[in-house]
Amino acid sequence: MEAKIDAERELEVRTWSLPDLRNITQNRLVLHLLFWAGYVCFFGLLYGSYIDDYYNAFMIELIELPFKMTLVYFNMYFLMPQYLLQKRYLEFAIYLLLMMMAIGTLMQFVLMPLLIHPLICPTTCTEDNLTLYRFVRNILNLGYLVSITAAIYLLKNWYSHQQSTQSLAQDKLEAELKFLKGQIHPHFLFNTLNSLYSLTLRKAEKAPEVVLKLSGLMDYMLYDAAAAKVALEKELNYIQNYIALERIRYGDRVDITYNATGDITGKQIAPMMLLPFVENAFKHGVSTETENAWIRVDVKVQGEKLVVLVENCKCGEQASASNRDFASGIGLKNVQRRLELLYEGRYSLEVEDEPESYAVRLELELGQD
Repeated sequence: MEAKIDAERELEVRTWSLPDLRNITQNRLVLHLLFWAGYVCFFGLLYGSYIDDYYNAFMIELIELPFKMTLVYFNMYFLMPQYLLQKRYLEFAIYLLLMMMAIGTLMQFVLMPLLIHPLICPTTCTEDNLTLYRFVRNILNLGYLVSITAAIYLLKNWYSHQQSTQSLAQDKLEAELKFLKGQIHPHFLFNTLNSLYSLTLRKAEKAPEVVLKLSGLMDYMLYDAAAAKVALEKELNYIQNYIALERIRYGDRVDITYNATGDITGKQIAPMMLLPFVENAFKHGVSTETENAWIRVDVKVQGEKLVVLVENCKCGEQASASNRDFASGIGLKNVQRRLELLYEGRYSLEVEDEPESYAVRLELELGQD
């Protein structure tokens, strides 16, 4: 037992002592310190191997480091935001060159003869370090450092811009989907409540059944339909309940056929995607309650493809005009917009407007989620 406790304590200590890499990568100060430490080590070793004196090489790099850091941060946090990112390229180039020459002059003609040469390397640092050739080489070396840090800054700025753009696009997409979905709910409730109202006026015995089914539909709309995807089985049950409500409303005046074939196990779909087609068939096709009215709904699942066919008769001129209004108005555009947002490149929608009938055929690639 004691051995187990000791092992657990050791694991806790080991876990606590391990650095959290995610926190390190999110800490700007730590990242900057790591960059400059790596810079000093790399060029200290490189210059030390060249002059065969690693101590002096590292000391020179450490003494010059504040001047180089001043140049780098002045460029990253002032020149680039104020000029380069504002597309004022000529001004940026001039100011950057002047800043590099100023830093190079301080390093070579002030720092080198007054500090580095007499204190650090009186024998290694010769007078050749004060020539114009050495000055040009120092400017070029500063240019390499500025280029590397500028590239890192631009890459980070591009990444942040991409993240912001994606976040805004996602927010816009979600807002638009909520708006489009919200257009469906009040419309559907209004129609169903009208059906319930007509039944209560006639004091029909089926009114309580309508209330019960409407309660189930509202439960689906308020809870399940809030998700990005729902089980296809739930969506089809929702359609069947809606059709059952309409059967109660119209009775024998409308011949309603619903067929579903194929395996729906594990399939998912965006909620409230199929309702507008079925609702349109009742509202615009048979709402005049004429004789010989009919509606047919066929659902087929073929692998990952969902095929939905909704047909209705055109019972009178009013119904024909209503179907045309749906095809050309906000109803169909609403559905098409949701399909474009959620199933881009994975659906086909066909509308057949015949003299005696109106049909909508939707093919949808569901995929596995």
